[in-house]
Amino acid sequence: MKNVEIAVTDSVEWALAHSLVFKQSNASSLHCPFTLTPSSIDKVRFEALQQAARLFGQLLHAISKDDDFIQHAIAPIADTDPLFSALLTLHNKLSLTQSRRATPLLIMRTDFMDDQQLGPKLIEFNGIAAGMGPFGQRASELHRYIAAQHADLFQTYTEHHHSQCQPSAQIPPEFIANDAIEKLADGIAKSARMIKQKHKDAGKPTFVMVVQAHEDNVYDQHLLEYALHAKGIRTLRKTFTELHGQLSTGDNHRLLLNDEPIDVVYLRAGYQQCDYYDKTIIEKYCCKTLMSVRMMLEQHDIAMNATIAQQLASSKRVQMLLSNLPAQALMKLGLTEQEALTIKPFFGEMLPLHADSMAHLMTTGLDNWVLKNQGEGGGHCVFGEDIVTKLRTLDEVEYESWSLMRKIMPLPRSHPTMIIRNGEASMIGDMISEIGIFTVNIDGVAIDDAVAGYLVRSKPANVMEGGVHSGQGAVDSLVYR
Repeated sequence: MKNVEIAVTDSVEWALAHSLVFKQSNASSLHCPFTLTPSSIDKVRFEALQQAARLFGQLLHAISKDDDFIQHAIAPIADTDPLFSALLTLHNKLSLTQSRRATPLLIMRTDFMDDQQLGPKLIEFNGIAAGMGPFGQRASELHRYIAAQHADLFQTYTEHHHSQCQPSAQIPPEFIANDAIEKLADGIAKSARMIKQKHKDAGKPTFVMVVQAHEDNVYDQHLLEYALHAKGIRTLRKTFTELHGQLSTGDNHRLLLNDEPIDVVYLRAGYQQCDYYDKTIIEKYCCKTLMSVRMMLEQHDIAMNATIAQQLASSKRVQMLLSNLPAQALMKLGLTEQEALTIKPFFGEMLPLHADSMAHLMTTGLDNWVLKNQGEGGGHCVFGEDIVTKLRTLDEVEYESWSLMRKIMPLPRSHPTMIIRNGEASMIGDMISEIGIFTVNIDGVAIDDAVAGYLVRSKPANVMEGGVHSGQGAVDSLVYR
């Protein structure tokens, strides 16, 4: 166990030294939870996930351009979901006034989990504030470091090693490259230069990251910012409140921030209603003032992620509707027949709520389902007996904002490993993982091959909330099986 203690201390110090941390105060930070060794995946399976993520990015871009589809999809939940009501209102205003000028920059993370019987299934789209890519890269780099510095321990707790016919040979695993920081930064930098060149402005392109006040997940964001600095991009961090008082319009629909031109706006906030609330702003309707900032941004010539249309297109409501469409209907959304047939199997079973849902759950088994609302950011899923409790509190008019998703039953790792949290190691014998693939498109055009790294989050099988920031998950990486 002495070797384990040494490796844990060493890996925690590596994490602290390489910004794999959450902010605790202005003077302190705590390492992000991480696994001691990587997960493994079949090469063909991983390449299939990458291809599916590319196609999902293409599909969601097409949906974001389809006003009729968005209206049909989102209108039924607008009456009971104030955030989506406000977003749909702004979306319709932009369409009616034909004042939408922002170039859509789709930075998306598509999350998958591998069901032991049905294969890989889509968990959700993350079309707004798709974060943790830099942390995903850091986790891969950390595991490479552990493999080099603590080789025997690494082999002992690595799934790849125990899947070999002759473990004693200690065949080194093949790490799956993860260059999320570079590729995400490259996509943003290209979009920034595109806008800058269009207006023939002097000076460095400028990128604005819209953030939440008192954010603790700042280092994942800073790693991306530092990569942009290295590419000659100036970066700024602003809240919606700050933007409200500092934005103006320049010549040729140029967006100005304190009279300085802006080229790219990237939202790491705006996916929940409270992001638009400021107690210092007196208004008749909550959040209307800061919501208007979203529309103002899109009325200017910038590259933007996420546009309102992208946020609506990547909602769980749209995911539920898509999951129930046949491949032929997906072709009407811009996919070829082969592309539609490729992604169709990745959709898990999702059902709308209705008066007979309770009976259906009792017949098919509560533990086979997850109840989801439209919330983003973790903590919005209901499991087991809590589903019954929640359903009893809902009025029928609220049903449209919720959906039932068939629970994915992943196969745990074949060998125990450890999660390091708060400097302490915990042995986990039934680790399961969720894989998020990042893609980048500028107005529907893929940057390079569109894929921009990955994020793996692992957790014990009996843990329901697996988010790294808001749950009991840990960042992980991948080797080929």
